[in-house]
Amino acid sequence: MGKLFGTDGIRGRANEYPITPEMAMRMGKAIAAVFGEMNIGRNRVVIGKDTRLSGYMLETALTSGLISMGMDVYLVGPMPTPAVALLSRSMLTSAGIMITASHNPAEDNGIKIFANDGYKLTDAIENKIEKLILSDEEIIPKNGANVGKAYRIDDAGGRYIEYVKGSVNDMDLNGLRVVLDCANGAAYHLSPIVLKELGCEVIKEFVDPDGLNINDNCGATYAERLAGSVKKYRADCGIALDGDADRVIFSDADGTVVDGDRIIAICALAMKEAGTLTGNKIAITTMSNMGLIKLMEENGIECVVTDVGDRHVIAAMRKDNIKLGGEQSGHIIFGNYSTTGDGTLGALRVLELMKQSGKSIKELASVMEIFPQKLAGVMVKSKPALNTLPGLTALIEECEKELGKTGRCILRYSGTEKKLRILVEAQSNKVVDKWIKKFLKQAEEEIGA
Repeated sequence: MGKLFGTDGIRGRANEYPITPEMAMRMGKAIAAVFGEMNIGRNRVVIGKDTRLSGYMLETALTSGLISMGMDVYLVGPMPTPAVALLSRSMLTSAGIMITASHNPAEDNGIKIFANDGYKLTDAIENKIEKLILSDEEIIPKNGANVGKAYRIDDAGGRYIEYVKGSVNDMDLNGLRVVLDCANGAAYHLSPIVLKELGCEVIKEFVDPDGLNINDNCGATYAERLAGSVKKYRADCGIALDGDADRVIFSDADGTVVDGDRIIAICALAMKEAGTLTGNKIAITTMSNMGLIKLMEENGIECVVTDVGDRHVIAAMRKDNIKLGGEQSGHIIFGNYSTTGDGTLGALRVLELMKQSGKSIKELASVMEIFPQKLAGVMVKSKPALNTLPGLTALIEECEKELGKTGRCILRYSGTEKKLRILVEAQSNKVVDKWIKKFLKQAEEEIGA
């Protein structure tokens, strides 16, 4: 059966192991048992979901498992992941659960679990839950008056709206016209309201979820698509969220994509100038562009580099009291306001800087020089350690020798899919393309599905 938890919760194809209703019910029971034993919170769990059709099935099964163990369940319906993290804290829960596969296609689903402080679980707690789920041990339910109840919380969205607006002190953003792509996902209703209430003129796109169209050629992983809309509507910028709205990517008025690295750069420089960048440090991952690191060094800002995954970024931020961190993919974490990536909050902070400075996002993003970089992926049949693959090992050594200090290559397996991710960065696109082709060919030969 193997390991359940990946880099961001449990994820897979809906109605295939482990994302089945039977497993979801056992997950609910295991979560209740572990948190009940730890005696954390008030014996209640909040559950949110994105807009996937399979969310109904998993929500019901998880709820049944939790209630059978005496947990009360607060159901908040379609809700951004950061909203569930927020509600986990504010509702004095034992834990929060988000049913989502983030940026993955509609046929996938999964669960992310938050502790009662709004942060993702520690490895130790994840391991406890996983061990119990995978064991043959019977998880004994409660009976009689000791079972829990389920409640539908209708005002949860309003609580989140007010919180994120408060992150920019309800700043007046009147005069900004934005195209907002909600990926037919969890933020399809709330994020347009947030921007509109703060004064933006909002052109909404992909806000009609049908359970099957989440992330379908839209959202943060298709930010290039925004370019046409930004130009068509003569907008100041485009904003793309992903399926569970914990990522944000921008497009400038010329249709150029402004990714997570550039958003971090913009915010880091502004926070340093304002004196709010504690210790003059930011947390980023190994996938961040070398141009970001170079810019930070030039401005006296230290980059703490972590493994890929926003949970690793957040762990580094908590350890060193860092107030800003994130990933190139668009997870942006503002330590004073959120405990996980928040696409809507990240969008507001950039719009706030545009309004305050009077500069376009293109002008703000121009502070950072991008090193040519390409990310490619190969579907694999298994995930053997890379150092056991002689062809890829030799190719990595050859690439590193040629690039030296002028570039790099990073190969790693996805934590959520059967995929090898390949990143090459160099001083020219020609060199990048050459090595990407070599790595793709070799990976297909050795481990391709």
